Amino acid sequence: MTENTLEVLTQKLDRLIEAVGRLAPDPVPQSNLNAADCFVWAANPGFLEPVHRVNRVDIGLIRGVDRVRDILVDNTERFAAGLPANNVLLWGARGMGKSSLVKSTHAAINAARQDETPLKLIEIHREDIDTLPKLMGILKTAPFRFILFCDDLSFDHDDTSYKSLKAALEGGVEGRPNNVIFYATSNRRHLLPRDMIDNERSTAINPSEAIEEKVSLSDRFGLWLGFHKCSQDEYLDMIDGYVRYHELKIEPDALRADALEWATTRGARSGRVAWQFIQDLAGRLCQPLKD
Repeated sequence: MTENTLEVLTQKLDRLIEAVGRLAPDPVPQSNLNAADCFVWAANPGFLEPVHRVNRVDIGLIRGVDRVRDILVDNTERFAAGLPANNVLLWGARGMGKSSLVKSTHAAINAARQDETPLKLIEIHREDIDTLPKLMGILKTAPFRFILFCDDLSFDHDDTSYKSLKAALEGGVEGRPNNVIFYATSNRRHLLPRDMIDNERSTAINPSEAIEEKVSLSDRFGLWLGFHKCSQDEYLDMIDGYVRYHELKIEPDALRADALEWATTRGARSGRVAWQFIQDLAGRLCQPLKD
């Protein structure tokens, strides 16, 4: 074999190796649990992506839910301290701060535990619920305690992934790891549409057993915290809290009139509506909002 022929073969082999390399899947990045206190679970390829800037508000700005706030904080404090605590389902009216309260509680707990091991918050998307066993397998040997958080959790017709959630929370052979707790928000108390439960009852041989199968998912949550529509006074209290925190310059009477008009045009009063009003107000006043 001549030197020229060998060089040609080598070049072809290099191109072949390069082509095969492009076909190979990218390596799975390694999760670094020390990189942040908050993460998002990327189910495919199975990686915890750190979140360095979390979208949340100070817990003192969440108004109108004082009782459920205190219960959630107490449950989370006990879990962070290594004591028994419950999975939590935050359910009820839209825009009343369910997900905001989870994120703010996590921040408040860590702020109070500055010299101790931080509590980690991991968001898992609804469509990735069936990968919970894989995620828990990663977390159970880690030297941290974790809140797994799923926002707007619910299940539709012919969706069987709720069975994976049931097993992961309490019903599996291993059970939920001691360093993991699950918090979820939902507009539905039982996570499943009412007509789905009714349909199961009407077609089942034993209707009561069909209902038990569906409702038993919510039973995996030891705490059910209900969020209800706020009154006008509570709505205005939310507005006042935001105005003071962000130091917006506006006369009280003008603020009240504008806030009530905003709620009327939206046809609702809630924490979300209050925050949207504050963003609009700050823009009109040409004043920035605090981070």
